[in-house]
Amino acid sequence: APPTTAPPTTAPPTTAPPTTPPPGGPRVDNPYVGADVYVNPIWSANAAAEPGGSRIADEPTGVWLDRTSAIYGNNSPTTGDMGLADHLDEAVAQDAANGSRPLVFQVVIYNLPGRDCAALASNGELGPDEIDAYRDDYIDPIAEIVGRAEYRNLRIVAVIEIDSLPNLVTNVGSRATATPECDVMLANGNYVTGVGYAISQLGAVPNVYNYIDAGHHGWIGWEDNFGPTADLIADAANASGASPSDVHGFITNTANYSALEEPYITVDSNTRQSSWIDWNNYNDELSFAQAFRQRLVQAGFPSSIGMLIDTSRNGWGGPDRPTGPSSAGDVDTRVDESRIDRRFQKGNWCNQSGAGLGERPTAAPASGIDAYVWIKPPGESDGSSSEIPNDEGKGFDRMCDPTYTGNPRNNNNMSGALPDAPVSGHWFSAQFQELMANAYPP
Repeated sequence: APPTTAPPTTAPPTTAPPTTPPPGGPRVDNPYVGADVYVNPIWSANAAAEPGGSRIADEPTGVWLDRTSAIYGNNSPTTGDMGLADHLDEAVAQDAANGSRPLVFQVVIYNLPGRDCAALASNGELGPDEIDAYRDDYIDPIAEIVGRAEYRNLRIVAVIEIDSLPNLVTNVGSRATATPECDVMLANGNYVTGVGYAISQLGAVPNVYNYIDAGHHGWIGWEDNFGPTADLIADAANASGASPSDVHGFITNTANYSALEEPYITVDSNTRQSSWIDWNNYNDELSFAQAFRQRLVQAGFPSSIGMLIDTSRNGWGGPDRPTGPSSAGDVDTRVDESRIDRRFQKGNWCNQSGAGLGERPTAAPASGIDAYVWIKPPGESDGSSSEIPNDEGKGFDRMCDPTYTGNPRNNNNMSGALPDAPVSGHWFSAQFQELMANAYPP
């Protein structure tokens, strides 16, 4: 049935973010303003080795700590032998070389117990009940490293646990999209406990800026997901010694493909009936992120919070990009001919065919938005197209199989995944080339 009430859509007022530290601490309102952002030399080398890749090899991307061993360097094909301290040392060197501008270092905290309970491609190394290992062996060492004196001048942005808390709203109970694994994580509370512990420990480091993952519009843009997700995130921000003041902001669309803006579609009572929008209140990430920011403030977060949007793979350029709105009479036809997001369905998330690089990383691009960022490094796979044995805790998810016909979480559509993909996080040259070819802006 269609939702009955719409969340607020008015954007927060535009205010000029301060560029000097506030009294009593080194944090600034928007860490990206006036700053450069760390370029990961390993990703940069992989990009530069591709034909044409030098055009974007100097763009900043996130450093993913997707296993405990990644803290120390584990010689994986993508991360090499650089651990967290090695990356931070390199960041200090980049900071010293860029003159007086500060440097932002982006790190992804991604190792919850029972991780990614609604998918299989990146379930991770910790079982559902291994919360002690998460705290003691994963978060505590990260907090110790980022808290070292030699890194105090860096602005360290921590992206906290993607694909976690929203699953406890959308993939549990009697919903058709539920999974037994997500029911377990809702019952044992370890997502809430773990996220709370992460933001508490990292938030105690004065130059760390915590941004919690907030899904994307095609996941939680409906009324029955929108408010409950904000409230659940607030629960996590009050767990394990954390408080909402430990949260600097939120990130949407991490490692996903949702379009930043859909210029040729207006969300109204007519277009919401289309199969593509499916009664969602939002049809792009910018409007969703601005509205969800307001709902998070209502849930108890500071009014100063800002949003990040991952634009690493949501450009949707190339020859199939519409150049204007369709004039078709049928609403499904009109929306399908007008939309720039070319996925079969918004629940599709794995190595999407036809995707392109999106907006380049940019500070303060819109009201309420701290930055557009490339947290997912373009060219790193979302998951393997077929089962590939590995020792990284990464399973095979049929959503990464181009022959898969779907499940309730993507409304039983084809997966839209590229063929011949390696396991998640490994370099996927064909995808990188397609992302460059379809980049928008070009």
